[in-house]
Amino acid sequence: MIERWSRDQVLALAPDAASQKAAAGVSAPAKWLVTGVTGAVVWGECKGSGAKPYRACVDLSEPAYKCSCPSRKFPCKHALGLLLLWSADGAPPVEEPVDWVGEWLDQRRERAARQEAREKAKAEAEPTEKAEKVTDERRARQRAERVEAGLADLERWLRDQIAHGIADARRTGLRDWDELAKRLIDAQAPGVSSAVAGLSRVLRHEDWPARLLAEYGLIHLLAVGYRRSAELPADLAETIRSRVGFSTPKEAVLARPPVRDHWQVVATRDEERDRLVSRRVWLHGRATGRPALVLSFAPVGQVLDASLVLGTTLDADLAFYPGAAPLRALVAERHAPATPIQAPPHGIRVAEVPGLIADVLARDPWTESWPLILTDVVPARSGDAWHLTDHHPKEENAVPLLPSAAPPWNLAAVSGGHPVTVAAEWTPDGLRLLTTWDEYGRVVTL
Repeated sequence: MIERWSRDQVLALAPDAASQKAAAGVSAPAKWLVTGVTGAVVWGECKGSGAKPYRACVDLSEPAYKCSCPSRKFPCKHALGLLLLWSADGAPPVEEPVDWVGEWLDQRRERAARQEAREKAKAEAEPTEKAEKVTDERRARQRAERVEAGLADLERWLRDQIAHGIADARRTGLRDWDELAKRLIDAQAPGVSSAVAGLSRVLRHEDWPARLLAEYGLIHLLAVGYRRSAELPADLAETIRSRVGFSTPKEAVLARPPVRDHWQVVATRDEERDRLVSRRVWLHGRATGRPALVLSFAPVGQVLDASLVLGTTLDADLAFYPGAAPLRALVAERHAPATPIQAPPHGIRVAEVPGLIADVLARDPWTESWPLILTDVVPARSGDAWHLTDHHPKEENAVPLLPSAAPPWNLAAVSGGHPVTVAAEWTPDGLRLLTTWDEYGRVVTL
């Protein structure tokens, strides 16, 4: 049985002095049409200004309050007045509460049961979650050990290659690189494995020895960088982890501070490899001038993400993956529907390209492509080679196009000898043309 409270104990529950005064005004028995005490619950119906009385009840075990009045104070004057009446022995004991009190008690019991079930489920899940966490940590340690061992083996292999020379690379390289790439897959370093497997492309060039040495140098730099990542700045260490093959969960990316801008969709490109299609969507921040790459993947025959439409602008937050030269991003939130690009984006001059790429490579030496918006350029031909040049006769700045690409006749047709804005993808071998804008401001795929 609940011990009866004193008047001072009841008034101490009031949220303010005004509530104490108002409670005293409704604590007289004449104000209450009916009152009762059932177990630990005091309840009653108090006369109000309207036709219906205010229904108030208090669960003394917590205490918890309920009243039908519109007051925002908690507890309200009616609940306090009821308690004052009860403390003065003005509420008689009743075996069964009225219906509305019983409904309130049933609701409280249901909520308590749900809360108890949640707590029980949480308590039961905690050992499983702890076990999963321990398992994840153990797997992470095991992978780190395998990667370290695999890259240590890679460093020894590279030292042997340099010690014995690379003259036989044309004869034995493909077999050696394939075997090494498989060992790096076993070591759970897929990024390095892909770099090794791609070494065969250098043999297509006349200056393959110089190119091969450069590639060996970059792979060795990656292995040493991973081994000494604890000594490096955090963003560079993240870049190296990514290049080695560690992925960053989407949840972790979306938790990073976003960058809001009006992002212009300036180019898209699909690429198929190993029965998997990747879609690369290049964005350009209208205010920040910042480039962004949104990647999506799908098996061959399935539909790729088509939410980013070429030639449109979206007011959105982008969350960038961590790194020394962050480029890849996720669309975190859209603030408005996409709208057509009204004018070509503002870009850079051809003369600024070497400095920009040098800055990117200084931050991430393993960069293989970077988006560019080039302003006031025209396509030009020198023998069989094509390049983009500034539209200024006195300047001789030019950026070569990919030698393997088809002649850019469609760009020449759009340009007609006049300067245009071009979106292109820089690669070490030359520019890959993506899009341009005609004289009416319409985007043209190249």
